[in-house]
Amino acid sequence: MIELASHKPPRAVRWWLATIAVLIAIMVLVGGATRLTESGLSIVEWKPVTGTLPPLNDAQWREAFEGYQTIPQYRELNAGMNLAEFKTIFWWEWSHRLLGRVIGIAYLLPFLWFLWRGALSTELKRRLWVIFALGALQGAVGWWMVASGLTQRVEVSQLRLATHLVLALLIYAAIVWTLRRVSERQSVVASPRLKITSLMLLALTFVQLYLGALVAGLRAGRVYNTWPEIDGALVPSAARLFFEAPWWRNLFDNTLTVQFEHRMGAYALLTLAVVHAVDAVRSRAGPAAAGGAIWLAIAVTLQAALGIQTLLHQVPIVLGLAHQAMAIVVLTLVILQAERLAAGQSSRRVDKAVGSHECAPDERAHHRAEIENGGHGASVPLPTLRN
Repeated sequence: MIELASHKPPRAVRWWLATIAVLIAIMVLVGGATRLTESGLSIVEWKPVTGTLPPLNDAQWREAFEGYQTIPQYRELNAGMNLAEFKTIFWWEWSHRLLGRVIGIAYLLPFLWFLWRGALSTELKRRLWVIFALGALQGAVGWWMVASGLTQRVEVSQLRLATHLVLALLIYAAIVWTLRRVSERQSVVASPRLKITSLMLLALTFVQLYLGALVAGLRAGRVYNTWPEIDGALVPSAARLFFEAPWWRNLFDNTLTVQFEHRMGAYALLTLAVVHAVDAVRSRAGPAAAGGAIWLAIAVTLQAALGIQTLLHQVPIVLGLAHQAMAIVVLTLVILQAERLAAGQSSRRVDKAVGSHECAPDERAHHRAEIENGGHGASVPLPTLRN
């Protein structure tokens, strides 16, 4: 049976995956705009099929507006809103949902075509079915999020918002990782330490994205708008960070604690990215690995600076969306770096292969270079034995 590692799919498959990744990135940004404009609760029903069409006449618009007027957000925050103002927030939410449907169709139909044509290996089919299942789950999670703000709250639950965003970015990450696996690549030789730090960066990036979503859901970026101090100190008092009971609720519900977590996560991510870049350069892992690490460190630095400016200006829409867009850039770079190193050879295996036979120093260097540049599945010539 042909597997993913040994079967390169047609170029059309790679273009299809790249297109889906771009559409998901756009959808995340539209979702960010929907949140920043307080538009996410403007559609109070989930109609996966009939909801594709917006209101088409005055009666339908009045019916949609009357539905919005029944929820707490309208009564407590937007009482007196007119129909024209309602249409503005409606179009944001409708566009977000429509884009989700478009992505579903753009994924499923070509996928079925490629399956019918036999263009996909067994492992690749498995990966793509899992991604499809996650996409279907995402639609249900989206409505689960919206439903949290329709009865007793004036906004959606920050926990459900974070789940919705992280699941979207997990799908995005799976597609980008898969796309890299079926594309041409430059072979790298990396130490186990370098591979581990790249995976740590990937995990920490997702933690930071989750914390950022909590900040967004609590509107925590619009309070404590100073830096580097927060609430008058570099580290707020424990009494302020953990005043809710039980204590762990503060990690998700306390605006000060959540913003502090997000800041500390940013510092940790920046530090690890710089350490990883220095290690990649000093270990001579190759231009691809070193370049990827350097670009990642630069992107994380820019994202930290942009986050500070977004905070100091109390999250205007332009800066808020720029911060979210830069987060996608950071995620993309960390996925590429982690996949690049995970797919590369281990420097220990290379040293073992080269050193398993006694050879002259110049021959040893020559054979190491052959191994490093051999690519996946390339045969490794044995060193010339000395007499």
